[in-house]
Amino acid sequence: MAKPMSIKESFGDKVFLAMVYTFLISVVIVVLYPLIYIVSSSLSSPLAVSSGKVWLWPVDFSLAGYKAIFNNSEVLVGYANSLFYTFFGTIISVTLTVMFAYPLSRKSFYGRNFLMIFILFTMLFSGGLIPEYLVVKHLHMLDTRWALIIPKAIAVWQVIIAVTFFRTSIPDEIVEASEMDGCSDLRFLWSVVLPLSKPIIAVLVLMYAIFQWNSYFDAMIYLKSEALYPLQVVLRNILILNTTSSATMDAQKLMEMNQVADLMKYSLIVVASLPVLIIYPFVQRHFMKGVLIGSVKG
Repeated sequence: MAKPMSIKESFGDKVFLAMVYTFLISVVIVVLYPLIYIVSSSLSSPLAVSSGKVWLWPVDFSLAGYKAIFNNSEVLVGYANSLFYTFFGTIISVTLTVMFAYPLSRKSFYGRNFLMIFILFTMLFSGGLIPEYLVVKHLHMLDTRWALIIPKAIAVWQVIIAVTFFRTSIPDEIVEASEMDGCSDLRFLWSVVLPLSKPIIAVLVLMYAIFQWNSYFDAMIYLKSEALYPLQVVLRNILILNTTSSATMDAQKLMEMNQVADLMKYSLIVVASLPVLIIYPFVQRHFMKGVLIGSVKG
């Protein structure tokens, strides 16, 4: 039996391949090291973190940072609020985006070109923060959960991606065949379009969920009740505003608080990133396909 022929690489090819692997390994190190450092710091003792002893692995293993977080009732309330905003906000946003984008993808929909120009105009020009605030106020949504869900429920860029996906992935022949069989538009959307649109739905879910989870500016504008604050606002108050007064504390107590505060920064980053890290594995197999098919074609 003849041995399979192999192409011998030249010296130049070997050098180029070595350079490629070196570059890729360097990129992986640059990306992974900050993540490992944050996790290691969150699992180290307050003294090790404040003194800069943590370099790669945890030093003097400790869960003090996580205990300080979960003993803080404001963090737990903010975490629950962010889960609420992310879950219901994503459902509402994906539903509205699909219902808006699918009709715009059909050639038989009258006025779709005008509507596309209209929504593109809103992406380039907006009324500004004050008109948006007045609209939310006159709709009586100030200091309510709806203020963080309804005003930003539909994103123009996500609508454009969904329109492109439906236009390229749902042929007109399938629509015509369903109409001949007497299938209504809503039945066709539910039974045919949605099962074929898992990739783009995964993309929309991930985009809207990340936006809702990381959003904090709208909460600072529309919310007054601390019981409605999302996690990001709570973290901002803890890390930036330093809401705890330290004027009457002695030096030893103040130093210990500063050490715990430094440790909490890393623990809060880990805790705040968990939901996104949990969601991504469930949608990542559809994500790339949805982005590529739904991307705007030149």
